[in-house]
Amino acid sequence: MNIKKPELLAGAGDWKMLRTAVKYGANAIYFGVDALNLRAKASNFALDELEEVVNYLHENNVDAHLTVNAVVYDDQNEKLDLVLKEAKRCKVDYVIAWDMAIIEKCLEYELPLCISTQASVSNSGAAKMYKRLGAKRIVLARECTLEQIKEIKSNVDIEIETFVHGAMCVAVSGRCFMSHHAFGQSANTGECLQNCRREYEIHDTSGETSFIIGTDYVMSPKDMNTIEFIDELIEAGIDSFKIEGRKRSPEYIAKAVSNYRKAIDLYFEGNLNKEVKQEMFEDLSKVYNRGFSAGFYHGIPSGADYTERYGNQATIKKMYVGKVLNYYKQSKIAHIKLEAGEIELNDILYITGNTTGFVETTLQSLMKDEKQVDKAIKGEEVTFFLNELIRTRDQVYKVVPA
Repeated sequence: MNIKKPELLAGAGDWKMLRTAVKYGANAIYFGVDALNLRAKASNFALDELEEVVNYLHENNVDAHLTVNAVVYDDQNEKLDLVLKEAKRCKVDYVIAWDMAIIEKCLEYELPLCISTQASVSNSGAAKMYKRLGAKRIVLARECTLEQIKEIKSNVDIEIETFVHGAMCVAVSGRCFMSHHAFGQSANTGECLQNCRREYEIHDTSGETSFIIGTDYVMSPKDMNTIEFIDELIEAGIDSFKIEGRKRSPEYIAKAVSNYRKAIDLYFEGNLNKEVKQEMFEDLSKVYNRGFSAGFYHGIPSGADYTERYGNQATIKKMYVGKVLNYYKQSKIAHIKLEAGEIELNDILYITGNTTGFVETTLQSLMKDEKQVDKAIKGEEVTFFLNELIRTRDQVYKVVPA
C-alpha cells in the first residue's frame, strides 16, 4: 500500500509562534493579516509584513497559507482587493476562503484556492463543485467522520485537509451567531467572544426557581486530540493535518507541532506504537486544553466530549521569572536577570522571543558571581549553559504544576 506522508500544517498569530512552528517541524503555516480572517481578535500580522512572512517561510521550505476566511461586506471590497493583490505579489501558496465573493476574486487573480471548513463540505458532490470552480484543496467540515472522509477522498481528485488537534466549536463548522446576538461581535467576521463556553443558568417564568444547566458546559466541546489514532488518519489518505491554535502560546505550538511531527515520522519508520502515543498524549496535556476528544472521526461525540469545567485543563503552567540580558554564542552561556519569583536546579524553563521563537530547557547548572549555586531569587543575575541560541530581552518563564 503506497501511503503519502501528510503535510503538517500549524497556525501562527505572531512571529514567536511562526518561528516556533517552523523550528519544530511544520511543513506549512496558516496565518492572517490585519483584516478579513476569523481570528480578528488574535494577534495577526500586518499586511505590510506579508512579504517578510512569506519569504521567511519559503527560505525554510515551509508553505504559506493566508486565511481570508471571514464573511465580507460590500464596503470591504477595497480592503479585499488590497489583501489579495498583496497575496498574489508575495506568492502565498494558498488562500483559505469560503465566501463566494472572495472565491471569485481569488479565481480572478489566479490565486491558489483552499476552501475553508466554514463552507461545511461534507460530501463528494460539494467537493467536485469546488474543484470545478478552481479550488486545489478543501478543508472538510469538522463534522465529517473518518469513513466519510475516505469516501470523499476516493471519489474526488482534490487535496483534503482536516483538523487533527485544537479547539472545536459547538456550531456547524464554526458558523455561529451567539456572540453576534449577545454582544454585536460576530464569529463570522473573526470577533467571537466565546460566550458559549461559560456556565449558564436557566430560570422558570415565575422567577422562583433556577437551575445550572447540567454538570457540563453543554456548548463548550473539549479540544480535539487525534494522536492516539493518528495512524488511521494517515492511512485514510488525508493530505494535510491541521493544528488549530492561532490564539494560543508558543509553547502550545511547540508541543503540538513536535508531537504530531514525531508521530507522523515514526509511523513511516514503522516505530509508532501504543506506548509512544501515550507519552505524546501526556505531553500534549501539559499545554492549554479544555480536555480532549476524538471529535467526529469515529461518529457523533457523546456527552463526555463536553468540558467539565471552564477554561484551561493543562497539567502545567508557566510563571514569568525574568529576562535575558545576554547570550554568549561561543561558550553557549545564557545570562538572565530574575524579575519575579525564584529558580533552582532541575527547574524547567521556557524562553520566548520574536526572533528566538520558543526554547525549553532543564536547569542542570546555575552560576552566580562565578560560583555554583542551587537557586536564585528575584533581583539576582545568573548564568547557565544553554545549547540553543536565545537573544537579549527574550522572556524567561518557570514551569510549575497547574
